[in-house]
Amino acid sequence: MPISKKLIKFLDQTKYEPIEHKVVYTAFDKAQTMGVPEKTIGKTLVMRMNKDVALVLIPANKNLDTKKFKRIINTQRKKSDQKLVKKISFVKESWMKKNLKGIEVGATPPFGNLWRLPTFADKSFLKNPKIVLSAGDYDWSIKISSANFRKLIPDLILGSFGKSKKA
Repeated sequence: MPISKKLIKFLDQTKYEPIEHKVVYTAFDKAQTMGVPEKTIGKTLVMRMNKDVALVLIPANKNLDTKKFKRIINTQRKKSDQKLVKKISFVKESWMKKNLKGIEVGATPPFGNLWRLPTFADKSFLKNPKIVLSAGDYDWSIKISSANFRKLIPDLILGSFGKSKKA
């Protein structure tokens, strides 16, 4: 399945490069296949925060630090008098299949505004001039500048919530 028309139409607002590659299921494998550093490959996590859902973008060489992430979310929520988050977890595959139509589970593009979801991104990832993102399919990716990625998501929430992977 190629990149969805909905995503292409959205991306056409800026400059990007679609990249076809062999089928991969992990960000680590994508980095190996493309011959690029893991820190330039984005991992999109679909997270449940209490009852809300958000997309979280971190570099492939890191894991999500849920304590830091919760602190960042709650700092945002305090500012807007919203209920604080007590529990953070991954959404179920069934939720993704039902609500994120047109994409493969595990290949979610990090553009929450396509589904009216907030998008969070780790600051360290966006320090890379060029980044590679999931395109909704296991054999397609998107290469884009960090600046153009930011332009596509006007209400992007930045924070430091990636942590080094344990060996």
